Amino acid sequence: MFFCIREHILDLNCRCQCLKYNKLRPSRSRSNNNKEPVIVSRPIPSCPNSSTVADFSHLRRRRPRSAHYDPNTITLSDKQDVAEQDVNETYERLEKLGEGSYATVYKCRNKTDGSIVALKEIKLQFQEGLPFTAIREASLLRTLRHSNIVCLHDIFHQHNQLTFVFEYMKMDLSKYLERHPTGVDCLQIKLLLFQLLRGLDFCHKKKILHRDLKPQNLLLDDTGVLKLADFGLARAKSVPSRTYSHEVVTLWYRPPDVLLGSTEYSTSLDMWGVGCIFAEICTGQALFPGSKDVVDQLDKVFSIRGLPNEAEWPEVKSLPHYGSNKFPPYKEVPFKHVNILLTKLQKAGMDLLGMFLQGDPRAEPRYGSFPFPNDKGG
Repeated sequence: MFFCIREHILDLNCRCQCLKYNKLRPSRSRSNNNKEPVIVSRPIPSCPNSSTVADFSHLRRRRPRSAHYDPNTITLSDKQDVAEQDVNETYERLEKLGEGSYATVYKCRNKTDGSIVALKEIKLQFQEGLPFTAIREASLLRTLRHSNIVCLHDIFHQHNQLTFVFEYMKMDLSKYLERHPTGVDCLQIKLLLFQLLRGLDFCHKKKILHRDLKPQNLLLDDTGVLKLADFGLARAKSVPSRTYSHEVVTLWYRPPDVLLGSTEYSTSLDMWGVGCIFAEICTGQALFPGSKDVVDQLDKVFSIRGLPNEAEWPEVKSLPHYGSNKFPPYKEVPFKHVNILLTKLQKAGMDLLGMFLQGDPRAEPRYGSFPFPNDKGG
């Protein structure tokens, strides 16, 4: 039998109520009496346990282009104009959780109340400026307060370092799936997919695209609550869609229209990512694991989903990298023949997967009308 995910919101919400927010106290700011704070502004409500939020309006200052100018950074004002806070006075580092291109994440304990948080330390280069992804993430998270979106509690500035204080989540979905190499059962699939769609629906209603959905950017706590994280590539979208860069989304989770060079997209970009993640939590394996470049990634996609139908999607012919003669005459392959583990979804689940993985961005599914098999797999 079938059911609608929306009809089970109350039941699934009960499973999510076990989330406990960490309680943080307002941090102490040490500013120069003659200078106004730039990074941390007046405290305003951000989430149930937040203390302050960032005001980055002062960071958006133009400077002359130089030989080393990077358009992806924003210049900081002079160091003496920035009010500093010592994050070490409030938090004790327990362990390093991860390190990226511009930030390091630590598990920390609040010295005041013992609560556990995650600190994202962003190294600042005053000559080169602050990475725009950091400002974008902080700015968007101020407006995204939802039980399935990671909460930004506070922001500290200290000398050449900016620190975001996030709620602590035990692991990301990628690490969770490493423990389940053949995927998870149908009940867990429903719970994870429901929470992913619920958080993403909230973003889309706020006209915000995540643009980088992948298992590494979905966080889980020890009660099974899933939250969207890492909004460094996210941005507000207009209606109708504007032209954006096509260099978004990790290659394995990038939709075919973007792979083909489209720079005009909307929520369909994220919905394709949902489909890829949906398949991955079913099987424990990436559905389209390209190994080389965009052409190889397109070959992976077309070999399963078939070549675009030009009659149904005529716009595909105008995309910069499209050429029907570049690939073999691939036909769509039923999911049960792609990976035997997908058969656990039964027909309704595989139909749902197909709804997400449609090449034509105009054919994206609507929230609240997704069929799925029942708990017994029927």
